Amino acid sequence: MARTQKTAKTAAQTAAASQESGYAPLQYDVRIHSLYPEGSCRASASVNLNGSFAIRGIKVMESTNGLFVSMPSYRAGNGEYKDICFPCTREARIQLNEAVLNAYQQSLAQNQSQGNQGPAAAEQGPDAPQMSM
Repeated sequence: MARTQKTAKTAAQTAAASQESGYAPLQYDVRIHSLYPEGSCRASASVNLNGSFAIRGIKVMESTNGLFVSMPSYRAGNGEYKDICFPCTREARIQLNEAVLNAYQQSLAQNQSQGNQGPAAAEQGPDAPQMSM
């Protein structure tokens, strides 16, 4: 029982230390790699957190309830899908979802403004070299 109390005390100390140190808010660098006009998967993306942790294999999915962010996952032995990495708090999940969905909307608008030049146009940035004949 003493071990449980020690763990709880350590968690409380950690929480107090994090409040005092004032962790910097997460900065999300979201890149939309591909847009898919048909099907339930609308885009694939990657996210870089504060320039120090990257997540690949994020998908923007569409369901009857609208768009949502799907984290990279694997299929467990019982048939359930389990996220490989995920936000630990509700606030972090909301921030990540907003960042990914905002980047998706911007990429979609940029693709439409380019006159739907094909799927390769969505993957190229504005500084990418253009091919001409």
